[in-house]
Amino acid sequence: MPPSLPRLGFSVGDLAGIGPEVIYKTLLDERLLKICTPVIYGTATALFDDFPVDPDAEHLTFRQLRDAADIAPGRLNAVTCWDEDFVLAPGKPSPATGQAARESLLAASRDLKAGKLDALVTAPISKDNTQSDEFRYPGHTEFLTTFFGAPESLMFLVDEGGLRIATVTGHIPLKDVPGRLTAELLRTKITLLLKSLTQDFGILKPRIAVLGLNPHAGENGLLGSEEADTVTPVIQQFAQEGHLVFGPFPADGYFGTQQFRQFDATLALYHDQGLIPFKLMAFERGVNFTAGLPVVRTSPDHGTAYGLAGQFKASEASFRAAVYLACEVWRQRWEDAQPRSAR
Repeated sequence: MPPSLPRLGFSVGDLAGIGPEVIYKTLLDERLLKICTPVIYGTATALFDDFPVDPDAEHLTFRQLRDAADIAPGRLNAVTCWDEDFVLAPGKPSPATGQAARESLLAASRDLKAGKLDALVTAPISKDNTQSDEFRYPGHTEFLTTFFGAPESLMFLVDEGGLRIATVTGHIPLKDVPGRLTAELLRTKITLLLKSLTQDFGILKPRIAVLGLNPHAGENGLLGSEEADTVTPVIQQFAQEGHLVFGPFPADGYFGTQQFRQFDATLALYHDQGLIPFKLMAFERGVNFTAGLPVVRTSPDHGTAYGLAGQFKASEASFRAAVYLACEVWRQRWEDAQPRSAR
């Protein structure tokens, strides 16, 4: 077994959204302290004392710190990321809540890189409200890929029931997808997916399905040539190397007939092709995992939900699942790194 419980950093996301609520509800379960040491990045006052919660909800006590090096196992820890006070208005993002989201994410990421944390769980940000002159990223995935120096990463949606969907392209306009879909990029993403399924999920010989770009996967070139020109040759190359990679499959029939259950993971070619079916089937329990990073990062599969903020009606199920998955992947990587004689 690992020598200690993983130290999980929680970035708070946009404070005007449901991030504080789902974190709060997740931490109410004391069993969490038996699987990890939570470290919240942001003042406990701003996050919980000032945030409207159910009047009957239990009060949480945090150990407020300046340095994550001082975190205490078996306690709820909070690292101070800002000193200034600001008024929280649930559902109303502001420059202040965008700045708080940036500072929380940056502080947690720095501590993760420095080895003060073992994994990171990120609450939702507003991609627009988080932008600044120093932060120009479409989302968490792109920032973390750059910050940790990974050549590439993989947006990987995971459900505890076994549904796993990754995407080749991420937060880019749909009109730009065909131009980005090169054989080199597709090979890179399939390689990352194969490695993650083995390293992070313990699947020794994973089976992967690749979706087509066009309706009916191009219909033999009638509805598009990307499958014949790019996708199929790459799949054939992996098959020749002994990997269980199949496709391209027409996305509608593939999900409609539940063919995805025959595979360990599905590789969609663009964001909505993968995320729409995933959220239809696993919205309140799914997790967004960033594969390909040298560190472990997960997040819930939902956004800030400003319209729900402040009502104490948000479900914490996806955030809690993100915590569990971060612990499981961290433990899997730790075990994988041990010499065989020590396992």
